[in-house]
Amino acid sequence: MGRRPDQVTSEAGGRRGKLRRTVGFGLVTLLGLAGATMLVAAFNLPADRPPMPAGDAAPAFLATPTTASPASPSPATGATATPTPSASPTGLPPSTPVSLAIPRIGVDTKLLQLGLNKDNTIQVPTPERANLAGWYKYGPTPGEIGNTVIVGHVDSVKLGRAVFFRLGQLRPGDKLSVVRTDGLTVPYRVDGVKAYPKANFPTDLVYGASDKSSLRLVTCGGPWSKTTSYRDNIIVFATQSSPARKAAQVARAR
Repeated sequence: MGRRPDQVTSEAGGRRGKLRRTVGFGLVTLLGLAGATMLVAAFNLPADRPPMPAGDAAPAFLATPTTASPASPSPATGATATPTPSASPTGLPPSTPVSLAIPRIGVDTKLLQLGLNKDNTIQVPTPERANLAGWYKYGPTPGEIGNTVIVGHVDSVKLGRAVFFRLGQLRPGDKLSVVRTDGLTVPYRVDGVKAYPKANFPTDLVYGASDKSSLRLVTCGGPWSKTTSYRDNIIVFATQSSPARKAAQVARAR
């Protein structure tokens, strides 16, 4: 089913509920601003700065200019439900993600469910829960066709280093995985990592359309100032690398 950011469900903890309309394509811009301004107020000057992506870590597909406008992206593509627990052109049926693992940087986090604030900007974890990442619940779930979006803090006044402090260290080819409530583990491979000035947040690349099961991880980074906090957003682009498997199958494969 097609779905765009100006159409979100009102069902708590899920994406299949009565459709409510917000403010049309204006919401797309707000979602972009949410990424651009998220994780700002909770920070003091860090003792050490989070690592930035390597110069050659950007995804190869970004070398081909996109014709989509961040102000009016194509509708994000939902999944066609299928009972087969494997990667396919129609993707998996929806199932809420519960945890994210990124072995390369030591991340193993439960996932919060994040919706929208009253001004239609995306919610972020509270400073007290900066050790946890959160899934944007009005987007596709892992394994569905489309961009699954997960956001997390880079650091916080309460806890210091936060869940995504080392996100910028990831490289193309690194592996990560998301566990769903149906027991399936969806594996992903990093396509690349790139920093964007918050003023130029790539809304379409994060929330827009995709013809495959994709993942977007978002945090902050770059130069820091007491007035504006971090200048940039760091975004990890990843694609499902193999069919999803039950937890027992994943354990046997290790």
